Amino acid sequence: MDDPSSKATDTSPIHRAARIEDWFQARRVRTSAKRGRVPQVIPFRGYGSTSWIRVLARVVMAEKPDPSEPTPKKIRGWRSFTSPPVPFADVTIQVDGQSLTVEADRGGVIDSTLSVSLEPGWHDIWFRVGDGLAVRGRVFVVADDQRIGVICDVDDTVMVTALPRPFLAAWNSFVRDEHARRPVPGMAVLLERIVRQYTGCPVIYLSTGAWNVQPTLNRFMKRNLFPLGSLLLTDWGPTTDRFFRSGLQHKKDSLERLAKDFPDIKWIMIGDDGQHDEDLYSDFAMSHPDNVRAIAIRELLAPEAILAGGRSHRNRTVNPDVTPWVSASNGAGLAAELSRLGVLEWPNHSPE
Repeated sequence: MDDPSSKATDTSPIHRAARIEDWFQARRVRTSAKRGRVPQVIPFRGYGSTSWIRVLARVVMAEKPDPSEPTPKKIRGWRSFTSPPVPFADVTIQVDGQSLTVEADRGGVIDSTLSVSLEPGWHDIWFRVGDGLAVRGRVFVVADDQRIGVICDVDDTVMVTALPRPFLAAWNSFVRDEHARRPVPGMAVLLERIVRQYTGCPVIYLSTGAWNVQPTLNRFMKRNLFPLGSLLLTDWGPTTDRFFRSGLQHKKDSLERLAKDFPDIKWIMIGDDGQHDEDLYSDFAMSHPDNVRAIAIRELLAPEAILAGGRSHRNRTVNPDVTPWVSASNGAGLAAELSRLGVLEWPNHSPE
C-alpha cells in the first residue's frame, strides 16, 4: 500500500507537532494494512442547497464489516478513536447519477462542496474507496425559499457532559458507556417543535467534539428522539500552524460559513452558559443581524456549572436590540420563552 502522506501537495512549512502526528498516522496505516484492514468510509450527514451540497465523511482503516455479526449493545467511546485515519485518500461519490472524486485531508476527513442539483429534502449519496464496498451517506437539501434554520450546540445543550473540565471530557469520550449519557430535559421536544412549525428548516448541531465521536453522538440523538441534522465537528490534535486546534475558532468559522452558505436564512441559535456560546452567538448576531431570529441559552444547573468550570456572564444590555434573547434551565422553559416572543407557537389544546 502506498504511503498516503506522499499525496500531500502543500509544500509550506507545517508545525513540528503536525509532522510528528503525520508520521505516526502513516505508520499506523501501514501496520493496519499488514493486518488485513482496508480503508473504509464513515459517512456523516451533510447539507446543501438546490445547486450544491456539502458532503462530510471520514476515511479510516478498519476490518471488513461482517453482516452476520450482531451489533454490540454496549459501545464504549474509546473504540471510535482506535481506527487510524487514512490521509489524502481518493474517494468516489455517487450522487444523482453522477460520479465525482474527492480527496480526504491529512486527518482522513472529507469536507467537500459539490455542484449538484437536487430537490429539497433528504437524499442518499454513496461513498467508495478504491474497489471497496460503497457506503451510504445522507445530505439535507434546503429549499430556496426557506427562511428559518436551527443551530444547536451539543455539549451541555443536547447532552449533559461538563465538557470544559479536561478529565471529565476524557472520561465521557473514551470510557463512559454512551447509554449512560443523559439528554438535557426537554431539549429534544423543543427542537422537534421547531422543525414541525418551520417545515423544511435545516438543523445544524455544532460542537467542539472530535469527528471520531460522530457515530456515538448520532446514536445518542437517535435514541433520545432528536431531529435529524448535520453534525459539524472538528479534529483534535495539531494543525499545520499550531500545537492544538481551537474549538472556539472552529465554531466561529462554522457560523461564518453558514451565513455565507445560506444568506437568506435566519437562525434560531441554541446553546448554554457554560462555555462561550453567549459571546459567540451575540457577536455573530451583531455582525450578521439579518441572519439571526433568536438566541436561546440553556442555564446550567448549579452542580453542572461547578463541573463545567462556572457560568459565563454575558452583558446582554450592551446591545439589547440586536436580536430576541431568552434563557431557561431546560428545553421546556426555552420553549415557553420562545413562544412568549412569538418565535414558537404554543401547542393547540383541545377544549375539555
